[in-house]
Amino acid sequence: MFAEGRRLSASPQLKQHAAGGSFFIVVLLLIGFLLYSTISWMWDEQRLPLSKIVLQGDLQYVSTSDVQRAFARIDHIGTFMSQDIDVLQDSVQSIPWVSHASIRKQWPDTIKVFLTEHKVAAIWNGNALLDDTGYVFDGDIGLVNEEHVKLYGPQGSAPEVLKVWRQYQDKFARIGHSISSLLLNERRAWQIILDNGIRLELGKESLDERINRFFLLYKQLGSDADRVSYIDLRYDTGAAVGWISEQELAQENTDD
Repeated sequence: MFAEGRRLSASPQLKQHAAGGSFFIVVLLLIGFLLYSTISWMWDEQRLPLSKIVLQGDLQYVSTSDVQRAFARIDHIGTFMSQDIDVLQDSVQSIPWVSHASIRKQWPDTIKVFLTEHKVAAIWNGNALLDDTGYVFDGDIGLVNEEHVKLYGPQGSAPEVLKVWRQYQDKFARIGHSISSLLLNERRAWQIILDNGIRLELGKESLDERINRFFLLYKQLGSDADRVSYIDLRYDTGAAVGWISEQELAQENTDD
């Protein structure tokens, strides 16, 4: 005899769980699709391009065009979401006049750029500029309107030369003159040229003592100081004075 067969059927609870699971998967897929669509939209350069620049700061030498040219050198500008701020900042920092750059993005398409410029303290080696911290930068000298001292020195010596100029400029101002140029040569010897053309040879040692000796000598020269070409102070005591020739003096008076 065969046992009477029975037909098995899923319980209502099992059907309910299966339907709930299917709905949950559909919801996850829908959320995933929406996230994918949103991210794709946000990273789409046609939809969220960075197209505006707002330049801020007390600026004299850097323009919006300079910033645009700096950005143009970047291989690829991304979208509002994808563009790395550090890449933008590095590109702007490469502009010679820029001392510090701070950049942030503003929704939906704007780059805000706040810049601080180098403050010119001196002209360095004839073809570069020196800021007030002793940093050498390649700003356009032709754009500088004010008169600045000319400093010269070997590579890496800019902060030292600037410090020496600051140390003595006020002392020369007390006798009615200023330092026109200050030079430190490769042998570490110092030379000063004053605004009246007198050249001071100071050597490597005892700089403070030799400059003070010049002040004493200058007072003694009186009106004869106008005929001085150079003063060599590279001696333990005293100095050697070079005089402008009568012909050169006559030529100077004619030029005046």
